[in-house]
Amino acid sequence: MTADITPFVFDYEPGAIHFGRGCVADLDDALGRLGADRALVVAGRTVGTTESVVGPVRDGLGDRLAGVFAETTPEKRIETAVEGVEAMRERDADALVALGGGSSLDVATAIRALAGRDLTLGAALDEIEEVGYLRVPERDAMPPCAVVPTTLAGADLSPVAGMSVPSGGEASGEAGEASKADGADEAGGKARAGTGISGRALMPDALFYDPDLFETTPRGVLAGSAMNGFDKGIEAIYSRNATPITDGTAIRGLSLLADALPRLDEAADDPAVMEAAVAGVVCCQYGVSVPGASKLSIVHAYGHGLRRRAGVQQGVAHAVMVPHVLRDLFEAVDGRRDLLAAAFDADDGTGAERAEGIVAAVERVRDGLDLPNRLRDLDGVEREDLPAIARLTHDDPLLPNGPPGYDPSVDDVTATLEAAW
Repeated sequence: MTADITPFVFDYEPGAIHFGRGCVADLDDALGRLGADRALVVAGRTVGTTESVVGPVRDGLGDRLAGVFAETTPEKRIETAVEGVEAMRERDADALVALGGGSSLDVATAIRALAGRDLTLGAALDEIEEVGYLRVPERDAMPPCAVVPTTLAGADLSPVAGMSVPSGGEASGEAGEASKADGADEAGGKARAGTGISGRALMPDALFYDPDLFETTPRGVLAGSAMNGFDKGIEAIYSRNATPITDGTAIRGLSLLADALPRLDEAADDPAVMEAAVAGVVCCQYGVSVPGASKLSIVHAYGHGLRRRAGVQQGVAHAVMVPHVLRDLFEAVDGRRDLLAAAFDADDGTGAERAEGIVAAVERVRDGLDLPNRLRDLDGVEREDLPAIARLTHDDPLLPNGPPGYDPSVDDVTATLEAAW
């Protein structure tokens, strides 16, 4: 069968990707090639003080280690990024190493942007209030950054980041997409809002995927993040912004993850399990987060709605919603089900049978990760909240990235949430 390939431009420039057990030993050389002398490690308070995680990174940096800034939190506060800039000055650091999950990676990205423009907190908040996001300086003005992920969410091969600010600044446009719809919280007694930063210059300069470090992450944290990374591969295929390049990487990534994720409990006895899981997430996220042509769409819009209204962790929200989203999608459009079926080895039978085979494969992954399958089982989600969650989902800037012909109404989204209840 000859494929009907739409003309496309794939403008994507990731940093050098290092994969393999012990690969963080190459951090010293990698930063040297980037012209950096002293790197500040940016991490969360647990990761940055846990020897089994930070030790190999510290050893890999050797004399290039300027210090460890173990202050990031899930709120991803812009104030923390400002403190990180000050920590760079105090330690005479000229580079960053982001270690851990998406929160640390996003804060490190914000530190780069603030350092590149020498912005104070007040100036940054004024700009966010005025234009809705933080402007990105030229790459040469920012310190280089290497990332060392320890979760499977796939937030690393990306030029976007989210952060929270005191209420007043609102995310909008392309940078609003970068906010990942974190929404408001009341931490610290003050209302906060989500905003974002997005630009090609923010792509990490080097990425280190060391399965040894992923194995230090608690199983529950890893499972939730894995569902998020897995869904990036699904959305890359059915997105209206799909390309043959991302089709290829996503299909390979999904096939690896469909086998590895349900077996994560075996990773301690079988090293190949974690290696396949990490490689699969790298493939699934490759080329997905491109400003102006993001492949993230329907599932992530539902995740954002649930997080903003009810505080549900993104991967947990995805676990519940993906089968329902796929059923709705396949009822409305083809959804490139042939490619998805090939990724999951479910390409026998009619189109309807392939659709059900895809949903069944996704449910096997979710159940293998021991994640919830009903909204009613999630803390913070009340049935009376579903209409509000539907409106947030419908208005999410990622929803239009779905395939042509898929245009759900608010009532349609509400019905999907009711089905997931």
